[in-house]
Amino acid sequence: MNYEQLIRDRRSVRSFDGRPILAEDMQKITEFIRDVPNPYGIPVEFLLLDANEHGLTSPVITGATLWIAGKVKKVPHAEEAFGYSFEEMVLFMQSLGIGTTIIAGTMDRAAFEKAANLAEDEMLACVSPLGYPASSMSVREKMMRMGIKADSRIKFSELFFDGDFGTPLTEEKAGACAKALEMVRLAPSAVNKQPWRAVVTDGRVDFFEHHDKGFVGEASGDLQKIDVGIAISHFVHGAEESGLAGHIEEADISYQVPNEIEYITSWQKN
Repeated sequence: MNYEQLIRDRRSVRSFDGRPILAEDMQKITEFIRDVPNPYGIPVEFLLLDANEHGLTSPVITGATLWIAGKVKKVPHAEEAFGYSFEEMVLFMQSLGIGTTIIAGTMDRAAFEKAANLAEDEMLACVSPLGYPASSMSVREKMMRMGIKADSRIKFSELFFDGDFGTPLTEEKAGACAKALEMVRLAPSAVNKQPWRAVVTDGRVDFFEHHDKGFVGEASGDLQKIDVGIAISHFVHGAEESGLAGHIEEADISYQVPNEIEYITSWQKN
C-alpha cells in the first residue's frame, strides 16, 4: 500500500450508498482485522456488527448497514495502542474504497457496548460505519465538515519543534523526517483539534499530547491520546516510505515541557 496516498486521499465519510460490502472485500476485511498490530503490543479486538441486528445508529450517519468496533483492555497506553491499530484498520479500508469515520460520542454507546459484549476491564473507545461512500455528501455532513473546519490543519511550525519547545521546526530543517511529519499533520482527530506535538532531536522524534478540556471519559478513555496513537501510525508509515528505519520506545526528556503538554513516547532511528 502507498500510505502517503491513502492518507492524503482519505476523508471521513458520513453518507453511504446503502450497498452491502462485497463478498471479496468482506473476506479481505475479516482476514485483516484478525491481528492489527501496534508498537505497544497491546491487543485491540475488532468486531464487525450488523446495524439492523443490533440496532446500531448514529445521528450523523446515513446509509450505513455495517459497523466496526474496537475494544481493548484498560491497561497503560491502551488509548495510544487503540488509536494506532484503529487507524491501521481505517487506512486498510481506504485501500479497498470503503468509507469510514471515527466516532466516539455521537452514537448509542450502550447499544454498541452490548453488541460488542464489552467486559468491565475493557474499553470500547471508538466505532466506525463501514460502507461505500454515497455519490454526494448530505447537507448535514457538509455542515459538520464546515463546523469543525475538517480540511484545515495547523501549520507545520506550530506542531513540530527543533530540539525543544522553544524552537519551531521548518519543513526544510526537518530533512529526512519532513514527509513523515507531514503525514502526522494530515492525521484525523476528534473535532479536528490536532492535539499531537513533536520535538525532533538528533535521530529521535518525541511525541506529545496537547491537552484540551472535555476529551477524557470513563467509557472512552482519553480521546486525544487515541489521536496521538493515530498520528504515530502516520509517522511510522511516512518514515518507512522515506527509507527511515526506527522503532517506538520511551525516552528521557531533558528539555522543558509546557504545563499543558504531556509526553507520550518517542520514535528512535535504528
